[in-house]
Amino acid sequence: MKDIEERITSPTNAKIKLAASLKQRKQREKAGLFVAEGMRLAEMAVTAQWRISFALVTERAREQPRVQAILAHLRRRQTPIAIVSASVYAKASGTEHPQGILLVLEKKSFPLQEFAASGVTNPCYAVLDGVQDPGNLGTILRTADAAGLDGVILLKGCVDAFSPKVVRASMGSLFHLPVAVDVPTQSLLSFLEERKIRLYATALDQAAKTHFAADYKGAVAIAFGNEGNGVSAPILAASDKIYVPMFGQAESLNVAISSAVVFYEVLRQRHLGSIT
Repeated sequence: MKDIEERITSPTNAKIKLAASLKQRKQREKAGLFVAEGMRLAEMAVTAQWRISFALVTERAREQPRVQAILAHLRRRQTPIAIVSASVYAKASGTEHPQGILLVLEKKSFPLQEFAASGVTNPCYAVLDGVQDPGNLGTILRTADAAGLDGVILLKGCVDAFSPKVVRASMGSLFHLPVAVDVPTQSLLSFLEERKIRLYATALDQAAKTHFAADYKGAVAIAFGNEGNGVSAPILAASDKIYVPMFGQAESLNVAISSAVVFYEVLRQRHLGSIT
């Protein structure tokens, strides 16, 4: 078995510089890599069997039982581990209060064809159209995972699903939920038409019905739009429109909140039946 552990003492080491560079989208796209930082995300990443390029761990963090368990996983997988000081780690870290462990992972996106090959008879997908806020996207991924959706499709123009803020906000759901990124609108529409998947879209439209009145028990996709402009015209033209009713003084709901409301109506219809 080869020696997979090393000690890095210089902040200019190539691995430290690479991890630090992945805070930028263009560098993530160039390298095909991204960072998951913190114990919880590291635990979920290693159990999800994503490909891990290497790990950075501080000397202090290495003493903690949870980190030791993560390192044991990594050793079994022959993943390179770099032990560093807190000051060297800080050069790569993207968090204000780091826990002393980060993983550099290979990005993974699921082509729409893989969605179709999953074997799910009546899938339910979330479609995100121009969603720009990373916190919103991460929360949507987490909620879609919790509500039992079968995948999330990000159309071209959405925020990067592998940005540090999205990864943190997803709380590990990114590692368990199929996510397709940078999907052209026409590719999505062709995919849905070929597989007879009904498309709903949230919209403030006179023709829209409440999200309670829609039928989510068959094969469906539900589109949510940009925080400011809503769902784009081509998606609206191909969809049945729904809205979340409001009775207070609030002008609108955050896209992460409105998606959660709809996802749990999907869950109720598909999994709970008449149970209240």
